Amino acid sequence: MTAASDRAAQRLRAAQRLRAALDEQRANLGEPAWAGPGEPEALGRACALAVIQALGAGLTPVPEALRAAARYLVGLLAAQAPGRAVEVRVPPYAAAQCIPGPRHTRGTPANVVEMDPVTWIRLAAGLTSWADTVAAGAVRASGVRADLGPYLPVLEMPGASGAEH
Repeated sequence: MTAASDRAAQRLRAAQRLRAALDEQRANLGEPAWAGPGEPEALGRACALAVIQALGAGLTPVPEALRAAARYLVGLLAAQAPGRAVEVRVPPYAAAQCIPGPRHTRGTPANVVEMDPVTWIRLAAGLTSWADTVAAGAVRASGVRADLGPYLPVLEMPGASGAEH
């Protein structure tokens, strides 16, 4: 097996796991299996929306769907606010460097934001505000650039007005 075919097989397995997590979350919501596109971007977005719907219904998200949603939304933040000045951590599922400014190169970053996956998903979807979440102590933020408020939400909810940023 070549390296290229090995990578293709890994991508296929990852897409299959993502699809299975999405279908399980949709089943828990009483919805049919996903019939949309099978590309990772579409599956990630659908998984995030399904997890957000579960949270809104007071349900506990399926762990693999929660993982996929957290990763997808951290990836959106990194794409929408490119840079390496702030490290956003959503343990144990995702971490990314984002936001323009001076980057760190060694040791612990000067600007770190860390929170649990459910808090991150609520922030990324605009279900709660950055200020309220920080005031409630649900976010650990250190450093002068560790303010995600201007970059949130990263995902527009269906039916919401305005454009995704």
